[in-house]
Amino acid sequence: MNKYEILYIIRNDIEDDKKAKVVEKYEQLVVKLGGSVESTDIWGTRKYAYQINKQDEGYYVVENFVCSVEAQNEIGRQMGLDENVVRTMITRK
Repeated sequence: MNKYEILYIIRNDIEDDKKAKVVEKYEQLVVKLGGSVESTDIWGTRKYAYQINKQDEGYYVVENFVCSVEAQNEIGRQMGLDENVVRTMITRK
């Protein structure tokens, strides 16, 4: 089991309750794959340095969690397929 930090950006043009559901979805996915979430830090809406998909702002979330390499790969894969997640960056601590 390794420690990871993931920074991901959620589309800002969706409703607040949908943003909360996206955050909850990935917290539950970590637990489902045998890991544990240490902390979730919601940075909120921030302006991009450049436009992404014709948008100027995104909703930033940082999570620290512990899981296996296989679980980390699956989390990254599922985030890549999610239409509400604009960008992700997973780093090992």
